[in-house]
Amino acid sequence: MVLMERHKPAMTMAFMQFAYAGMTLITRAALTHGMSAPVFIVYRQAIATLCLAPFAWVSKRRYGVSLGFKSFCQIFMAALIGVTINQNCYFQGLYYSSSATASATSNLIPAITFAMAASIGLEKVNIGSPRGQAKVLGTLCCVGGAMIMAFYKGPLLSDALRLDFKAQTLPGGENWTMGCLFLFGSSICWSLWLNLQVSMARNYPDPISQSAWMCLFATFQSAILTLLVSGPDPNVWKLRLDFELLSCFYSGIVGSGLSFLIQAWCISERGPVYTAMFNPLCTVIVTIMACLFLHEQLYLGSMGGAILVVCGLYAVLWGKSKDLDSNKEERLRSERLNTRISGELEEPLLDKTSHNPKVAEV
Repeated sequence: MVLMERHKPAMTMAFMQFAYAGMTLITRAALTHGMSAPVFIVYRQAIATLCLAPFAWVSKRRYGVSLGFKSFCQIFMAALIGVTINQNCYFQGLYYSSSATASATSNLIPAITFAMAASIGLEKVNIGSPRGQAKVLGTLCCVGGAMIMAFYKGPLLSDALRLDFKAQTLPGGENWTMGCLFLFGSSICWSLWLNLQVSMARNYPDPISQSAWMCLFATFQSAILTLLVSGPDPNVWKLRLDFELLSCFYSGIVGSGLSFLIQAWCISERGPVYTAMFNPLCTVIVTIMACLFLHEQLYLGSMGGAILVVCGLYAVLWGKSKDLDSNKEERLRSERLNTRISGELEEPLLDKTSHNPKVAEV
């Protein structure tokens, strides 16, 4: 029982990587069969809003935080950047490239987030220390891997065993490069969203209500974007009772609703670095399953770039973990120093009290 409790975060995060992989594959199949990406995002965010609303109501009673004008504007911008633009870029990239490439590109996010945070002063970089060098080199490695995936395909690797599953594959060339650029833009948007959370958490410290508001705003933003792109055509909003409907419910409930609650719990138990270390597992699962079920082709450039991205990710995470260890040691030293100073200040007072007969009589 104790062993289960100890490994519960690891098992939960591993389960979520399989869930994310399933979401990527189902959504990819729905997109290649004709589902509109903007319409999919509208339905996904609407379902996520309905899933998070009860939890947000309970959370609001617990925190008792009201939504001010500043927080409203911040959440609206976060929804626009981190959900509406981010997801439209991601799913367009998923359509034009492949499931494996989309999953591998998501491993860029920690490195891009670190680069943004360092540029605006939220992250300190000591180039002279091994952890600082690891973060810088890891970031460069991630960016280099992403560029290889986008601009170099190389020879075909996976013309191997595949299961018979009807799926369409899109031609490569310009579409592939455009898909990778969409995915890279999605990673930049999500990294910017993560850095925005620092200010948002100070002004509105209720993460569940914050997420519910973001999903609600993103629903309306995505609906307006869909109307601008597709026009007032009611047929665009129709979903077939196959992968389209399944992908909307699965992504809304699991990809947005359940994943937020589980990640929030796991971060509170083990920290953000621990949860980020499981991202490459999703890449491996998606790559294998996409080759088997979706007949996706695996190229040398994609594989080599993905390996570089994963190596860079772990270099950045190693540097971040060392930062956390260093900060923890500094806090402990500071606490010990404060305790010692307090003890040294108390001793003379005790000595003076013990040698003062009037105080002793009292």
